[in-house]
Amino acid sequence: MKTKHEIGTRDRIVRATARLMQRQGYEATGLKQISQEAEATLGSVYHFFPGGKAELAVAAVHHGGVEFAELLRESLERAEDPAEAIVLCTGELARGLRESGWLDGCPITTTALESAGRFPEIQRAAEEVFAGWRELVGGRLRRTGFPAEVAEELAHTVINTLEGAEMSAQVAQSETPLHLAGRHLAKLIAAYR
Repeated sequence: MKTKHEIGTRDRIVRATARLMQRQGYEATGLKQISQEAEATLGSVYHFFPGGKAELAVAAVHHGGVEFAELLRESLERAEDPAEAIVLCTGELARGLRESGWLDGCPITTTALESAGRFPEIQRAAEEVFAGWRELVGGRLRRTGFPAEVAEELAHTVINTLEGAEMSAQVAQSETPLHLAGRHLAKLIAAYR
């Protein structure tokens, strides 16, 4: 794993923004705070993101989307049966959330909700990320024999349920919502076999 200074300035800025917006959202995250967290000058932030905070938020949403997609992909490939893989995935999400002190839920939810109807470029980025996550789940289901339409609908349900369960787990500071979601999603997936 690279240290903070082995990662380029632009990447440090994007990563810091993604973490801050994950925890406190778009509105509460300021450029000065981002530059401090990234150990970069404010001038560097403007240099790499001349479009300002909104441009940086789009990059941060995409970064968060890639990070979660990697976790999702790895979890879905841990078991041959996609129903079992979903249970493993929710267990991984629950553990990560608990280990973060209940702070690091979905990397884009807070920013996505704040942007709806107000910042179309951020809203589009969030929808692209959600679509990518659905495609990961749908692709995994199709590879195990699910018809395309069923896989697409189940993928929507899986991602929507994971989002809600992760938020509930974060609010309750309990792994239970994610574990319950995993078990019930597994039953739903198995019912389509």
